[in-house]
Amino acid sequence: MNYEIVELKEKIVVGYKARTSNTSPEMQSIIGGLWQKLYMPEHVAAIANRTNEYAIGLYSDYQGEEYDVTAGFEVSKMPEEDSELSVKVIPAGKYAKFSIHGDMVEAVANAWKEIWQTPLDRTFTGDFEEYITMTDIDIYIAVK
Repeated sequence: MNYEIVELKEKIVVGYKARTSNTSPEMQSIIGGLWQKLYMPEHVAAIANRTNEYAIGLYSDYQGEEYDVTAGFEVSKMPEEDSELSVKVIPAGKYAKFSIHGDMVEAVANAWKEIWQTPLDRTFTGDFEEYITMTDIDIYIAVK
């Protein structure tokens, strides 16, 4: 799978978070539930100062096999405290960018299978999917 190395500025992501692992039998339902929650009209409206309409799926805070997954949007500034919304920062740095096209669920799942097999010098500081359209998705993997 082809990719390019890009430099990104820090991004602030606001959304809904859960903890899971790739080996958890509930992983797909946990992640799917976050996306369903994010796209409820009142939840989309609750996220102020969005920089664009691209949804972000962020994987962060890796500890062993477990990690946080956040479904949200990039915002231009830190929000005020909200007990239900989670705020995460994607660090500035180098990322391997994989651009994929296809069915949102199937194409992303297949891309991740290939990414896990790709020899990258990963930092595990924050990897994310950016949904440009329903069929155009960029996946960014933090690298050294």
